[in-house]
Amino acid sequence: MTVTATAASLSALAALVGMTAALGLYGRRAVRTTSDLLIASRGVTPWWNASAIGGEYISAAAYLGTAGLVLAYGADMVWLPMGATAGYVLLQAFVTAPLRRSGAYTISDFAEWRLGSRAVRRIVTGCVCFVGWFYLLPQFQGAGVTLRVLTGAPVWAGWALVIAVALLVVASGGMRSITAVQAVQFWVKLVAVAVPAVALLALWHLDGGADPASAGAPTFARDTRVHVGHGLTVTLPADTVVTVRGPVDGVPRAGERLRLPAGTHTIGPGADVDFPPGAPVPHAGRLTVQDGDTWAMPFGHGEGLGLYAGYSAMLGVLLGTMGLPHILMRFYTNASGTTARRTAAAVPALLALFSVFPVLYGALGRLYTPDLLLTGDLDATVLLLPQRMLPGPAGALLTGLVAAGAFAAFISTSCGIVVAIAGTLSQCVRRRGVTAFRAGVVLALAAPLALLPGIGPQGAANVVTMALCVSACSLCPLLVLGIWWRGLTAPGAGAGLLLGGGLSVAAGVARLVAGPFTGWPAVLLTHPAMLLAPLSFAAMVAVSLLTRRRVPRRAERALARLHLPEDITAR
Repeated sequence: MTVTATAASLSALAALVGMTAALGLYGRRAVRTTSDLLIASRGVTPWWNASAIGGEYISAAAYLGTAGLVLAYGADMVWLPMGATAGYVLLQAFVTAPLRRSGAYTISDFAEWRLGSRAVRRIVTGCVCFVGWFYLLPQFQGAGVTLRVLTGAPVWAGWALVIAVALLVVASGGMRSITAVQAVQFWVKLVAVAVPAVALLALWHLDGGADPASAGAPTFARDTRVHVGHGLTVTLPADTVVTVRGPVDGVPRAGERLRLPAGTHTIGPGADVDFPPGAPVPHAGRLTVQDGDTWAMPFGHGEGLGLYAGYSAMLGVLLGTMGLPHILMRFYTNASGTTARRTAAAVPALLALFSVFPVLYGALGRLYTPDLLLTGDLDATVLLLPQRMLPGPAGALLTGLVAAGAFAAFISTSCGIVVAIAGTLSQCVRRRGVTAFRAGVVLALAAPLALLPGIGPQGAANVVTMALCVSACSLCPLLVLGIWWRGLTAPGAGAGLLLGGGLSVAAGVARLVAGPFTGWPAVLLTHPAMLLAPLSFAAMVAVSLLTRRRVPRRAERALARLHLPEDITAR
């Protein structure tokens, strides 16, 4: 990264942090009660709320991760943003207005109100915390990667910056502060990703660039030097002649030319590898990069592990979106169920508009940043493309714009998650209030730091799927059955939450601390939603039928309140 690009990025970052602090302090002026902190006293308009939800949901995974996954795996990965957008359609149809009519502040409040069980409330609180903590991990990691790529700063500096800003905004003004921050930052992110994407696409067209899907394996367009900071295991698709300075396959090299045969090789830490124009790009051993026509075709590899992983990932994203606590809390801030539905109707349009652009970055990355397949640093695709395609001041300005959008993604999503966790925790203690909420903010931000240093170079989108999977296997079944089925009992809900939520949390933790795995164990730990979500639904239904005598007496009245217009139930 050039000095000019670094300066532009730092300037944009400073401007974003200043704007965020100003919006947060502005929102703080109206904070008087716990209701202001948790749900902004239900005074947020549909369009403002839809913008805030868009700002909250466009996280590190959407902003950086999608482009990186498209770069490596192609059209298969387009289903992830599509699944997220489709999840909002289901959210609008089955959850939004009824959940708003319940009058609860959090999902835990809803569970206790619907089932009359403190035990189920505690289990739901645990699920909310794990969903939120898994979701925070890629925000912190993405911030660290972004600051390192743009400025060379240590990774922890990015974590510290996001934590400090989130702590300032959330602890001071709660939902009122972050509503203003997230709504404005959605449009910042949209402009920051769209303007450079359109400019780079026009430049690619004028430059007569190749079709990213036309060739087989990606190749280097020019002489390229790749510095390997840490040891790597890479796979070469064909024999390649390179110039090496440093250890390769355990043998130190001093700048001589070396012919590497197709297959797997080990590059030691600190090595510099020079690739000539036209050389095939190696890819990190943990990536299974799709080539040529398969890159442009959904499910290009077609069968077996890839087919299961694709459908399971889509199911996890689809159902997981319906249960994300930081998104669901947003609908409590609307004035009525009708305005909540209007909010939910606007969100898919905003997300669909944004989702076009990361896919463009991923496609252009096949031509201009193929070396990221070698280093495995896929999340840097969006950050590096402007300078690769447009060296000089113009590219530096676009890099600064992209950097501002990236940090807007990290900050706005982190703020929403922290409010959801802190609100849920504060409602579980006897002395509820502002002090309990702020203590929950500190815990929400501190807990993920225990796992963060050990998660390695996993992409942001891959880590976010863990949070979505926990949500799909626990909170989604609870909401759907609790809203639409009178027969749900507390033992049934508890059984499904413990089974689906417990196993999905265990899979996520095992993946983080004990991986990497290979074969079916890797696929099942990475994408367990296809198995665990139906299992959670089945457990809730089966145990509820076995304990049908324990259906709450107020179940009929509860469902009437959830589904009748608010002006009727309020009488």
